[in-house]
Amino acid sequence: MNLLFKNATIIDEHSQYNNKTVDVKVEAGIITQIGHNSITEPHMEVIELENLHISRGWFDSSVSFGEPGYEDRETLANGLNTAALSGFTNVAVQPNGNPIADTQADIHFISGKAANTATSVHPIGALTKGSVGNDIAELFDMKNAGAVAFGDYNKAVADANILKIALQYVQDFDGLVIAYAQDDKIKGKGVVHEGTVSTRLGLKGIPALAEELQIARNLFLLEYTGGKMHIPTISTAKSVQLIKEAKVKGLNVTCSVAVHHLVLTDAVLTDFDTCYKITPPLRPEADRQALIAGVLDGTIDIITSDHNPIDIENKKMEFDLAKDGTIGLESAFGALLTVLPLETVIKKLTAGKKLFGIEDHVIAEGKPASFTLFNPDVKYTFGKQNILSKSKNSAFLGMELQGKAYGTCNNGKLMLKK
Repeated sequence: MNLLFKNATIIDEHSQYNNKTVDVKVEAGIITQIGHNSITEPHMEVIELENLHISRGWFDSSVSFGEPGYEDRETLANGLNTAALSGFTNVAVQPNGNPIADTQADIHFISGKAANTATSVHPIGALTKGSVGNDIAELFDMKNAGAVAFGDYNKAVADANILKIALQYVQDFDGLVIAYAQDDKIKGKGVVHEGTVSTRLGLKGIPALAEELQIARNLFLLEYTGGKMHIPTISTAKSVQLIKEAKVKGLNVTCSVAVHHLVLTDAVLTDFDTCYKITPPLRPEADRQALIAGVLDGTIDIITSDHNPIDIENKKMEFDLAKDGTIGLESAFGALLTVLPLETVIKKLTAGKKLFGIEDHVIAEGKPASFTLFNPDVKYTFGKQNILSKSKNSAFLGMELQGKAYGTCNNGKLMLKK
């Protein structure tokens, strides 16, 4: 693969070419030249795209692809194709297939199915066997098989002692524990945020306390045990404050926020559209503003699409019965640029690689070509024609977005939208 990217504006705070418009030459997967007026050679493919920008490859810390077991929702092959064309060179895949990925064999299966793809896969192993919260899974074996972290997707560990033991155990091999925060007893049968909207719609509410109480407990455990903890997809103002205070105390805690919690509020629920049924639930405007502030001040480390394809049979039904989840890879970049500056978006879409122990490459001569291509200025209405996933459960359908990914250059492969 010999490529010449013409007139590309580099967005990489660690590169000497940051904010400069240059030509980028790639030969055999390596950046061999960055400069102006590069000479096109006969064996090179020239890439010229409108308002082309290039950044270090984006990383998504939470994607679900269905396979194995739920291929009707999504397959690894199509999911990774979607990720690559949406600008993501690296994704961490959740263990919520069938069977749950809780053994080294399961991790090898995911890695094997994703070999030689443009987007690199980094499996997350289940923290407990079957993700039911009773017994710790084979963490060390999964780490050796390639798991980058351990967590039960959208399931909190109710038994505090199991989480305590897991935090202690993984320190022997520098493991990362993902601790989803939601107290199921307080959540009860709630389906949306508990507040004025839930009351008006007659839907059972989930108090913000369900998340905040669990975070407080988990942070107490982390303070006691040491180790590394990642709290995914926080959604309330109090959660931001709790994590901010924990970081001041010196705890090794990181957190993420989902794109939809930065852009949407529970005000969109008026039509009972199950595409907006998400866990944790969409919150009011005050929480959304607090999450944005947390991104800007560094309390929130990374942003995830929390991409979760759900088949139509489990979405097009009564709101109470529909499964939680929205797809998000295709819309992530365009949605984020409606609420955050470009430099912040790029920073939060790339910072996760370091937190998850994934190799990252600055845009510089002699480095592997692992970058995302995009246009940050184009505006458009996100519709079904923009969805590449098998499932179509997007919370952003009909929204005006800004910015589109052209694709990726990674692992010696160029992936561009047609």
